[in-house]
Amino acid sequence: MMPALHAGQKAQDPGDFADIGSPHITRRGKGMASGSEGGTPEHPGHEEEQEVVPGEESDFEEPRKGRKRPAKGAGGAPSAKKAKTPGGKKGAGGRTPKPNGTATEEQAVTLFEVVKLGKSAMQSVVDEWIDSYKQDRDMALLDLIQFFIQCSGCKGVVTAEMLHNMEHSDIIRKMTEEFDEDSGDYPLIMTGPQYKRFKNNFCEFIAVLVRQCQYSIIYDQYMMDNVISLLTGLSHSQVRAFRHTSTLAAMKLMTALVNVALTLSVNLDNTQRQYESERQKAQGKRASERLEILMQKRADLQENQEEVEHMMNSIFKGVFVHRYRDSLPEIRAICMEEIGTWMRQYSDTFLADSYLKYVGWTLHDKVGEVRKGCISTLQALYCNKENAQKLELFTNRFKDRIVSMTLDKDMDVSVQAIKLVTMIMNDDILTSEDCENVYQLVYSSHRAVAQAAGEFLNKRLFQQDDSGKQLKTKRGKKRSPNTPLIRDLVQFFIESELHEHAAYLVDSLWETNEMLKDWECMTDLLLEEPGRGEEVLTDQQETALVEIMTCCIRQASEGIPPIGRASAKKVQTAREKKQIYDDKVKLTEHLIQTLPALLGKYAVDAEKVINLLCIPQYFDLDIYTTSRLEKHLDLLLKHMQDIVEKHAEQEVLEECSKSFMVLCSEDYPIHTKAMVSRSGLFDALVQKFKQSLDTFFQEGEEADEDDVFNVTSAQKRLMEFYKCHDLSAYDLFEKFIFTIKTANDKTYIPQEILVRSIACAHMDIMWRFSRLDEHDPDKNDIRTINSCVKTFLEFCSQLVEGYVDPTIQEEAFMSIVDILVVFARQVAANPVMKNLIHHSDPVTEIRLTSLLGDRVFVGPEEEHQATDDEEDEANKIEALHKRRNLLAGYCKLVVYNMVSIKTAADIFKHYMRYYNDYGDIIKTTLSKAREMDKVNTARTLNLALTQLFQEVKASQQPLDRASQAFLSIKELARRFSLTFGLDPVKTRQAVAEIHKEGIVFAITPLDDPNDKEGPPPYLSFLEILAEFSPKVMKQDRKTILNYLESKLRQGMINKTDDPWLPLLTYRNSLLEGEHGSKVVARGIRGHGKKGGKSPSEMAAKRKLTMEVDDTPHRARRRSSTTRTRRQSSGVKRRTSNKKPSRVMSLSSSRIAPPRTTSRRDWEFRDAENDSWTQTNEAFAGKTPNRPGHPLHTSTAVKRRRMDPEEGSEQSSERDESEQGSEREFEHTGKPALSQGSWAQVRHHDSARKGRANISYSTQGRRGRGKQMPVEPEPEEADDSGDDDDIADFDTSDMHIGQSSPVDMAQQIVNLPDNLFTSSPDIGDFSSGL
Repeated sequence: MMPALHAGQKAQDPGDFADIGSPHITRRGKGMASGSEGGTPEHPGHEEEQEVVPGEESDFEEPRKGRKRPAKGAGGAPSAKKAKTPGGKKGAGGRTPKPNGTATEEQAVTLFEVVKLGKSAMQSVVDEWIDSYKQDRDMALLDLIQFFIQCSGCKGVVTAEMLHNMEHSDIIRKMTEEFDEDSGDYPLIMTGPQYKRFKNNFCEFIAVLVRQCQYSIIYDQYMMDNVISLLTGLSHSQVRAFRHTSTLAAMKLMTALVNVALTLSVNLDNTQRQYESERQKAQGKRASERLEILMQKRADLQENQEEVEHMMNSIFKGVFVHRYRDSLPEIRAICMEEIGTWMRQYSDTFLADSYLKYVGWTLHDKVGEVRKGCISTLQALYCNKENAQKLELFTNRFKDRIVSMTLDKDMDVSVQAIKLVTMIMNDDILTSEDCENVYQLVYSSHRAVAQAAGEFLNKRLFQQDDSGKQLKTKRGKKRSPNTPLIRDLVQFFIESELHEHAAYLVDSLWETNEMLKDWECMTDLLLEEPGRGEEVLTDQQETALVEIMTCCIRQASEGIPPIGRASAKKVQTAREKKQIYDDKVKLTEHLIQTLPALLGKYAVDAEKVINLLCIPQYFDLDIYTTSRLEKHLDLLLKHMQDIVEKHAEQEVLEECSKSFMVLCSEDYPIHTKAMVSRSGLFDALVQKFKQSLDTFFQEGEEADEDDVFNVTSAQKRLMEFYKCHDLSAYDLFEKFIFTIKTANDKTYIPQEILVRSIACAHMDIMWRFSRLDEHDPDKNDIRTINSCVKTFLEFCSQLVEGYVDPTIQEEAFMSIVDILVVFARQVAANPVMKNLIHHSDPVTEIRLTSLLGDRVFVGPEEEHQATDDEEDEANKIEALHKRRNLLAGYCKLVVYNMVSIKTAADIFKHYMRYYNDYGDIIKTTLSKAREMDKVNTARTLNLALTQLFQEVKASQQPLDRASQAFLSIKELARRFSLTFGLDPVKTRQAVAEIHKEGIVFAITPLDDPNDKEGPPPYLSFLEILAEFSPKVMKQDRKTILNYLESKLRQGMINKTDDPWLPLLTYRNSLLEGEHGSKVVARGIRGHGKKGGKSPSEMAAKRKLTMEVDDTPHRARRRSSTTRTRRQSSGVKRRTSNKKPSRVMSLSSSRIAPPRTTSRRDWEFRDAENDSWTQTNEAFAGKTPNRPGHPLHTSTAVKRRRMDPEEGSEQSSERDESEQGSEREFEHTGKPALSQGSWAQVRHHDSARKGRANISYSTQGRRGRGKQMPVEPEPEEADDSGDDDDIADFDTSDMHIGQSSPVDMAQQIVNLPDNLFTSSPDIGDFSSGL
């Protein structure tokens, strides 16, 4: 049957692929009965064998699908004869197997130890074993079997009795039971000096063993039968170590047998020729005895060859056919590597479709290393042209898969696949579509892939024609042989439609074809007129050729790949540097003479001039003087001046400015002549600018478009040269400042003129500053710079506030930021320049922050409106990039303390809303600001929260604490709280400052002007402030409470009505963890009538119960070890994604004292009322002071609260039943639980996974009326170094530490004795959290 094809593949002719089994090798029946394929029985703790079945990525089906494996004795490995071993004899060389399988360098008594140490030559080791085999083959075989067992990492010992009385499958089962499961390591994968060369020694031993035994021992039907049977059984084991080691041994054994078979084949051919030659002699000259000897020798060789082929067939069927699709990638890779070796060495037998199909099928493997091994195997076959005919059917069958692997996600596989496609490239095999898929890879960002594709492209398109036809120009100059290739390259670049990536194309072909360094060929194509039979280059072709030539020049002079193709080898060798220098000299010598002509020809074409102007930057400028080519320099400078006068495009002027900067460098002797030319150019530009600007202002409002154009064009040229050259000596600053001042006077100035005036004035100040002598600056220069900076900052600040054009405002904003950064405090590091320090004034700070609110933190409507007119996504990204630059610029001022930290409140308050766009910038700013000043940063955070609170309160009358706006402020406060980290000692003062400032804000004013009897108007802010309560140290909580009471009038602190709930929430968040009473609400305003029934009346009418599932109930216990570890670990844990809401929780008014003994919480079934009861001895007799009144606490306390002293615990997630009861209580004004029926829902993470929610009722039990403790949650970790929310961290990072000294001391006291002796699995933590 033929293997099924994947959807979309063409069915090929059956051919030899119809035989999907093993090769047809005739087997002689000389006791080589095939053994069992069955492996060892399932063994707990070991990996179960899984066969890789071609799935979605495969285009073939598993061979022999549904066919049963042959039964024992029907095929596969040969059944070894039982050894008849006399007892008491020693094996190889008197060696006695050691049970532990270890040895030192001085003592190596087993084969495994000898091979592992590698101190002895394998030839001598094998010869010694052969001598022992000849003396006692049973004990020698026992040594060899024990060798394979020990090489697998098994410490079991195979005894002579086991070998004599047990089958190999039983021995393997016994060894599996004795396998050491403590570690998953075994010699083949272990590291260290002892095992560094173990694999090589192991493979060498097997190869030498077969080579030394190839003349007699391997044919005795004993040694090889037993070894093959053992390795086949081990290769089917579920133990990975057995399977991996035995497969490697079997494949190396097969390779050694292939070499033996090849030798036998050669000897058989020689013997056959000798026999035929002797028989063809005349009757009188024949030697009958020689004929008989040759006949006997031929028969022996044929018999041995059949025997070896039968062994190979047994290994192939018993091991390879099953292991080439093993679940372990290393095993599959071994199989592919070895089958390639067989095909190369013994191609007559193995280079057949019945074997090649396994390689083809494995091309679809899911592991890159295995696919790469298959490609490497095929590369070794295709490189031999003699194999082409045998590989024809395979190529047609798997060509599509090989071509598709050029786009493999594993780059190494992709590189090797491209090289393989290059080997099999043929006009009849690869279609044009296949080739085009590879062509485009020359633009890949991965350099190895691009270079491999470049080799394919070069072999396919850029091979010189051997016809010998010589091309000539119109004036008779001979063309370079590379001329047709350059034309083809230009055409390929144009057709690829990637005109901005010429550098990538050049880099791909750079090491493949020397035509890219043929400078004369390229310049002749551009300058010389075409001769007879040549086509004229089109304008598009000329532009492409100029761009390609420029990229080639850059690559030759620098030797650096383009951006995005960073080479792994960063340091250039001496040989590479020498090559770069030689190439640079050659291109300079030629282009110095031709570049002026090129600039003269294409002077009016901006697109070509841009590339041509950058060429002098890659010259070796010393050649101008050494080769006496100064006249070409004069021509070059003249053409550059003409280009500046003719062009006003930014890119042309920028490249011209850079080239002038290089030519004027004082490192070269030509700089004098270049500076003279530059000075003349600058004089003309400055004069033209002054005249045009004066004319523009003289005309005033009557200035026409020509006046504006003259100013703009002159200013463009000056601005581009300002970037690379110092023009401050021309005193243009006053002109630029006058333009800015005029714009501030409400006089219309065109946008382009004003933007460039700001930029040029900024650069003028920078050039003046750079000219100062660091050791002895001129005082007049310092005064001039100070005056310029002061004037510039003043006028730019006015533009930021009063100008309506956003482009002008943004330019002024960035200029102010840059100036303040340059002239900040660090200038004072040089005492002589301390007078240059400039600070921002409060007015400027306000204007800058106001611009951020208008241009950066835009609302969804404004942002949508701003991007409606954008043509594509690229413009939106560019707009976001500009906004990020503005924000980063101002944050830079905050981080370096150039503006007040409090001004950052307008930034911090947008942290949550604009997290996706600016979260990383704001987070870094907050972290750096805290490092600079923790207290002021805390005040700034509080200021940001108060600003948001005032905005929400102004928009809501009355304030709805359940609204999304209010909850978003609470979430922002929680995020701010997380950034304080885990050590409360370091942030103690900062946290206290937040509470102090927050309390003052919340109770100011103390009386509500609209309701004299009501709470302060800003009292609801305390509910937001409660998010910071977990960060308050225990000894500071009482102080904060006293401070709060001192700010309130007498009687306010005890009010528990609904308007005062934020006060209760805040007090309870601080009381959590303190020994004392918690205040509870006396009544809550609901949707019904005022008042409500008493708790006792409610208890008589309602009980809180929840149904449970049919899961059998059993008592459960949580040890104090796990609970204490949870209390003492400062970790992050996942929290619910639900929006925070105003909720109620049940708590007693009295907290139990800290426990000194471990606590056991037992749960057991109440058979009477089918509910669950929880008791706790530590809480016996502790009744709530005010039963029946729920405690209103903050979401932060509910989410994350743990007090190791109290043992009181609260969970972050509530069952749906508890939420329902609390919602009912909140809306009806009725208590959910009565005094006699207190209920507490116990929370586990299992509730999130769909398990039953169980309520715990103590009614009718001895725990009646007692408040149950709630489990604690770990403290949050520092969020300052991560972009993700604290809730996204896993509990696998749990560890003890990250606490203050006070907390740590208390935690150590409560640690159980067995905490550090037990090693519970991570699951023990997660199941209880």
